[in-house]
Amino acid sequence: MSDTTRQGVPVPSINPESKPFWEATTEGKFLIKHCNTCAENHFYPRSKCPFCHSLDTVWLSCSGEGVIYSFSVMRRVEPNYALVYVTLDEGPTIISNLIDCDFDRLAIGGRVHVTFRDTGEGPQVPYFTPAAAPR
Repeated sequence: MSDTTRQGVPVPSINPESKPFWEATTEGKFLIKHCNTCAENHFYPRSKCPFCHSLDTVWLSCSGEGVIYSFSVMRRVEPNYALVYVTLDEGPTIISNLIDCDFDRLAIGGRVHVTFRDTGEGPQVPYFTPAAAPR
């Protein structure tokens, strides 16, 4: 991520490998890559599989649902924010920010889902927020 916009949402640096990912965010879709050779899913989207180094990878639409693997709340800066590692239901663990939540109620293993914030310059940036409690 590079510059920030007036709203403070980072504007991503887009390259040819990641362009389909960022284009999908404008439609509220979260994509990961799938390797046809070793059948592993991976994120950050790139052409070469990080597991077997195959170039036979395809885009996979992801649910954007997962669980908190780890998190850290930064309270020594304003505004406070939380970094999170999310293990997606599709397998990869990714790093992002948690938003729209009470940081004191976060817990490892808690369910989260992706939400997008507009950068004002095209693509949207994925963040995570706690999933609604089951009824």
